[in-house]
Amino acid sequence: MGYFLVRRLFWALFLFLVATLVTYLIFFVIPGDPVPIAAGSGATATPQFLAHVRHVLHLDLPLYQQYWLFVWNMIRHASLGYSFRNGTSVRWIVGQDAPVTASLVFGGAVLWLAVSIPIGILSALRPRSLLDRAAMGFVLVGVSAPAVWIGLILAYVFGFKLGWTPIAGYCNFFPSHEVGGCSGPGPWAYHLILPWVTFMFLFAALYVRLIRASVLETMSEDYVRTARAKGAPGRQMLAHHVLRNSLLPVVTILGMDLGLALGGAVFTESVFNLHGLGSELVTAAQNNDLPLVVGIVVFATIAVIVFNLVVDVAYAWLDPRIRLE
Repeated sequence: MGYFLVRRLFWALFLFLVATLVTYLIFFVIPGDPVPIAAGSGATATPQFLAHVRHVLHLDLPLYQQYWLFVWNMIRHASLGYSFRNGTSVRWIVGQDAPVTASLVFGGAVLWLAVSIPIGILSALRPRSLLDRAAMGFVLVGVSAPAVWIGLILAYVFGFKLGWTPIAGYCNFFPSHEVGGCSGPGPWAYHLILPWVTFMFLFAALYVRLIRASVLETMSEDYVRTARAKGAPGRQMLAHHVLRNSLLPVVTILGMDLGLALGGAVFTESVFNLHGLGSELVTAAQNNDLPLVVGIVVFATIAVIVFNLVVDVAYAWLDPRIRLE
């Protein structure tokens, strides 16, 4: 297991270097002179200010030194750059917005797994039944409907018409003593119910189909038929032989989907007025705030690499054959 973990750590480091190199080339090399964009003031900036920006971004150095300082500042100082338009560090802006997006993505992941796993298992145990056909109808709706449409329908019905949930806004998870502030686990979950349900509709549909197919395939394996022939109880056979192996693909797909959800969160955030990384990225792109765009892209890339590293380790822990290959 130790050798497997070391290999995965080196692979994650290699992916980080490749991803940051491609990002740096796209944003700082291909555009030609990125200094006016990074300055945030375009042609109105003075030559002295543009020279200052060029020096801060190390664009007056050779290309290999530029990239090395770009990576070194991230590794040693956890620096994602400085937003000249906002007048603050990118790390501070990301630190303010990341909890919102993380609450949306991870809360939605817990909800869609809690819904899709039992539905997918029951649908596989009773193929072509009424439950199975209803689950496939749910899959069709979830795959076909866009996130913006689902979010608007939920906000109109449950937030506006029925008044059961808030339509927009975000509360901090940790309690705060600010006057008029919204904080605490209860208000935090209450304001995120509709965004989580929106994510649930999008991803649970795919997971129901995946789990159903995986359970059906596992139940046809020789070791499952052998356990059934030996008289193993149904629940024991399902828990120890079927689910342990059929849910392995779900672990793999979950790591990739969490990364995709970070990018797709912009649509859900825009519907429910959540000021997370997605909406911040759109605003930064509209304002030509190059350092902020690069910082958010690099942060999301690191998050995806970390998610996949955790998934690889979890997969090897669940299936010992993986770490022996």
